[in-house]
Amino acid sequence: MLKVAIAEDDFRIAQVQERFLQEIENVKVVGKALNAKEAIEMLEQEPIDLLILDIYMPDEMGTDLLPRIRERFSEVDVIVVTAATERDILERCLRNGVVNYLIKPVKMESFIEAIEGYQKKRSLLQARDEVDQSFVNSYFGYDKQQSPVEKVLPSGIDGITLRQVKAILEGLTEGITIEEMGKKMGVSRTTARRYLEYLVSVQECHVQYDYGIVGRPERKYHLT
Repeated sequence: MLKVAIAEDDFRIAQVQERFLQEIENVKVVGKALNAKEAIEMLEQEPIDLLILDIYMPDEMGTDLLPRIRERFSEVDVIVVTAATERDILERCLRNGVVNYLIKPVKMESFIEAIEGYQKKRSLLQARDEVDQSFVNSYFGYDKQQSPVEKVLPSGIDGITLRQVKAILEGLTEGITIEEMGKKMGVSRTTARRYLEYLVSVQECHVQYDYGIVGRPERKYHLT
């Protein structure tokens, strides 16, 4: 279970982010802070894996808070969600080890994609005691073993995740629904649908309808 906290001075935005996080499998929101002081207190009191951090806070800039987080809570990862578009702010965030940087307003799909991408990389790394260059290339998205289709993937489609979807499909004989794929991948229905529909669009997957006994027919995906 990924423990996530939100540091955002606008409580309405924090509520929206919390709703987005609730759409993702294996994620638990463990706290919310409205300013930098509350953010530090929250980190002191609660084990947190990932902090969603705003830059413009009423008592302290997030860019000033980041070095303190890195020094005192080195195992906490940070994704910045901010309206800040200045290059120097992005550079300061990167130098302090943020794992992603999202510019407001953030659509639900982009937000969920960022969190699920973080989950996947975290799981990949935790599953290894040692790494080789091939693993590192895949981790940073430099996998040279991608298929021709994967080399021109559109925004929102990750090569590693796409291969995971294909591997799941290859192990099936009766197809799979969006809900079932989401559970197997540990992602939201939105993400599962995006990958399955992408495979349909490139003709690597096709859809059949299972009408069952009653109710609406189920849409099941099969490898072509």
